[in-house]
Amino acid sequence: MGPGRVHFLHQPRAGSLALQWPVGLTQYQQTTRNESNPTQLHKYTANTTVFHHHFHRVFFFNFYYSNSTGVLQVKASMENTSKSRPKKQGKLSVYLYIPNIIGYIRVLLNVYAFAICFSQKWVFSTLYFVSFVCDAVDGWCARKFNQVSTFGAVFDMVTDRISTACLLVILSQVYRPGLVFVSLLALDIASHWLQMYSTFLVGKTSHKDVKDSSSWLFRLYYGNRMFMGFCCVACEVLYIILFLIAESQNENLVDVLLSSLQQGSPLSFLLALSLFGWAIKQIINFIQMKTAADACVLYDIEKQKR
Repeated sequence: MGPGRVHFLHQPRAGSLALQWPVGLTQYQQTTRNESNPTQLHKYTANTTVFHHHFHRVFFFNFYYSNSTGVLQVKASMENTSKSRPKKQGKLSVYLYIPNIIGYIRVLLNVYAFAICFSQKWVFSTLYFVSFVCDAVDGWCARKFNQVSTFGAVFDMVTDRISTACLLVILSQVYRPGLVFVSLLALDIASHWLQMYSTFLVGKTSHKDVKDSSSWLFRLYYGNRMFMGFCCVACEVLYIILFLIAESQNENLVDVLLSSLQQGSPLSFLLALSLFGWAIKQIINFIQMKTAADACVLYDIEKQKR
C-alpha cells in the first residue's frame, strides 16, 4: 500500500469508522464524539512520514464523517520539509572526540616522561604535570562541545590511575620504606575501581554522583570542583616534589620530609600545603572505597530478596 492511501476495512456506519493506515504511520488522533448530536461532523486526523534520501514528506489526512448524511469527507495535505535524517554515529567518531584525542596525547606525554624520568628529572616533572593539567582540559572540552562519552570517562580515569601508579612505583624505589607508596597505590586503584563498578551496578551515569552519600566530606569532594581540584593537584604536586628532592635512590621518607619542612623556604610552604591536600585525598579514598563496597553488598542483598 503506497503512502497516503487509505483502505476501508468495512463500510462506514453511523458513529463508527474503521481505517487501515499505511506503513510508516506516526500519529493518529480522533476527536471526542457527541452521540447526542447526530448532525455533528466527527473529525479523524492522521499523518504519516515518508523518508527519501535527505528530505522527508509528511502527509496529513483529515476525515469528516457525518452521522446524519453518512458522507465521509477526506482532506489531505502534504508537507515537504528540508530536515535531514539524523546521521548514524559510528564507533570511530566517538574515538575521535576532542576530549578523547587529548587523552591520547596525555598517554604519549606520560610514556615519554617515564622513559626519561631518572635521566632528566625536571623534564619528566614538567611533562607529567602538563599531562595532569590536560585532565581538566579534556573534561572542559567534553562539556563545551557536548562530547561526553562513557568511553571517555573510563579512559580518563584509567589514564589518571596508571599515571599515578607509575609515579608511586618509582617513589617506592627511591624512598624507604617503599611499602608506604605501594599501599597508596593499592588504595588509589581499589577505591576508584570499586567506585566506578558500583556506579554502573546501581544504574548511575557518573561515578561523581554521590548526592545520596552519608559522608559530608565525600559529597563536598565530588560536589565542589574547586575543592576536588585542590586535593588532586596537592596529591600530584607532593609526589613530584618528593621525586625532585630525592638525592639518591635510598632516601628515608620521614627524614626528607622533616628536613624539607624545617627549611622555611617557599618549597617548605608548598610541601606543607600539598601534604594537607594529600591527607584529605587519602581520607576520601578510604570513604570512597567503603561507600562503594557497601553499595555492592546492598545490591547482593536486594538481589537475594527477589
